[in-house]
Amino acid sequence: MTDPMQSPAIPSPCYVLEEAKLEANLQLMERVQREAGVDIILALKGFAMWSAFPLVSQYLKGCTASSVWEARLAKEEMGKEVHAYSPAYKPADIDELVKLVNHISFNSLGQWQRYRQQVVEAGVSTGLRINPEHREAETELYDPSAPGSRLGVRAAELEDVDLEGIEGFHVHNLCECDSHAAERTLKAVEQKFGQWLPQLKWLNLGGGHLMTREGYDVEHLIHILRDFRQKYDLQIILEPGSAVAWQTGPLVSEVVDIVENDGPVLILDISATAHMPDVLEMPYRPAIRGAGELGEKPYTYRIGGNSCLAGDIIDSYSFDNPVQIGERIIFEDMIHYTMVKTTFFNGVEHPSIGILRKNGQFDLVRQFGYEDFKSRLS
Repeated sequence: MTDPMQSPAIPSPCYVLEEAKLEANLQLMERVQREAGVDIILALKGFAMWSAFPLVSQYLKGCTASSVWEARLAKEEMGKEVHAYSPAYKPADIDELVKLVNHISFNSLGQWQRYRQQVVEAGVSTGLRINPEHREAETELYDPSAPGSRLGVRAAELEDVDLEGIEGFHVHNLCECDSHAAERTLKAVEQKFGQWLPQLKWLNLGGGHLMTREGYDVEHLIHILRDFRQKYDLQIILEPGSAVAWQTGPLVSEVVDIVENDGPVLILDISATAHMPDVLEMPYRPAIRGAGELGEKPYTYRIGGNSCLAGDIIDSYSFDNPVQIGERIIFEDMIHYTMVKTTFFNGVEHPSIGILRKNGQFDLVRQFGYEDFKSRLS
């Protein structure tokens, strides 16, 4: 069977969303919503490809935004519920957000007290982000419950505080976690904040629920969410980003040159630092279609990007056959938390964005040119 990513209709470089895979993820999430009696909204920080919003909106309740711009995108392009959370808001942010959002969560008591009257008068449901001081994220960079975290209010800070006007709590401490991590988090929330739960209308459990990953115990997730919702008579909200677009499409790239320096190095038409920054930040090793680990297959290459950063190196991979200039290198699972982080560093050609439809047709929805690069500068 011919690999569709080798089609000349797909340019290189290009992020390719596979519509059928996205819909399968959304259908699973719709089942969780239905059987657990919860609401799932899309976290734009993980997946903001608004050309796919018509499909997403058929299954999810809306979006969650981390900024005014994300909230506006959700309002204009999704047109359903919009929730917002940010570590801090300026007065001008609140002026805009109260016209865009249904829910807003504050990161501190000071922020809430500063804006409470304005938000309540606008009819926006108000929440407070809490820190359960319970750690589940494996990567320190993504752990909101690490000691000294700036994210969320600890239970000790709420003692003797009048929370009139607070309708919900927002907790986010997971990162690509399983249902058992979610269960432990619920227990931590109950232990630390249980005295306030009966007076709330909703509990937002944030993102990090990787329910679309193979092997995830969806039945267990449904069970724990349903039980917690019924116990406290709360609206439960989840806002995954990765799970929505998990394994829904690759980044297509091409070998531009091969250089020799203690072994062959492939130079691609993409850049790790500009187009896959998590490779360097986390770091992690992305999968390449048809490639193996170092030494697993006969031909091994280091793979690097097309920027001037010396460390713009992805990793070493092995292949069945010698790699040729012009050959395509397909990086798997590049739709979530990758497109949203890209830059125009060095003016390296920015990958296009396309959708491989369920019927096999490829639609090129966006190409980037010099004017896009120029408009980022002044």
